[in-house]
Amino acid sequence: MKSDVKSEADQASMDRLETRSDAGLLQLSLAGEESAFLLLYGRLKGGIFRYAYYMTCSRTEAEEVTQEVFISLLKEGGSYREELGDVAGFAFGIARNFVRRIERRERAYQPFPDGDALEDLSDSLVSQPEALPGQMIRSEVVERVHTAIASLPDHYRQVVVLCDLCEFSYAEAASRLQCAVGTIRSRLNRAHTLLAQKLKPLRSRQSDIGAAGTEGCLV
Repeated sequence: MKSDVKSEADQASMDRLETRSDAGLLQLSLAGEESAFLLLYGRLKGGIFRYAYYMTCSRTEAEEVTQEVFISLLKEGGSYREELGDVAGFAFGIARNFVRRIERRERAYQPFPDGDALEDLSDSLVSQPEALPGQMIRSEVVERVHTAIASLPDHYRQVVVLCDLCEFSYAEAASRLQCAVGTIRSRLNRAHTLLAQKLKPLRSRQSDIGAAGTEGCLV
């Protein structure tokens, strides 16, 4: 009977917390309310993990970043100021710092993790990849896109990862990077232009194949 009463009380507490903003949950978390921290964790962990996953190309590193972000929130959350941005942006700022540390530590190139979002981006940047000859199969096209994204300046790579791979809206990406929506649009447009230039040889190869027809594939 007592356990039933406690369970109902816990559920009522969670229902009450559901209406709280992220900033409110952070304040309660810092005051030691575990339920508030668990709810905040549930709201933010997915986006932070996906971001770290595509930035580090490693599930292990992404898990490490996600864990460190929430440990840091409990340690440094007192420095958060709501007037400077939302909690998600504050947490992503911490995540970006951890990702940079990992990038300095792990200089060797690692391929991007596979995913539908990455294949969709590849298709949009290199039209009709299935039209390429046998030796230029889809996996190679995707790998070329991996390399091109990894070579972008950091501020362009960030928006590609957030908007194209993590599939955040412009507003969400602006919140995470703590900049204007217009800045996100501009950077993403420029990033796509740079990627298209880097992948131009693939487009040229397609044009040559199309002009030559089937005979052009014969050696």
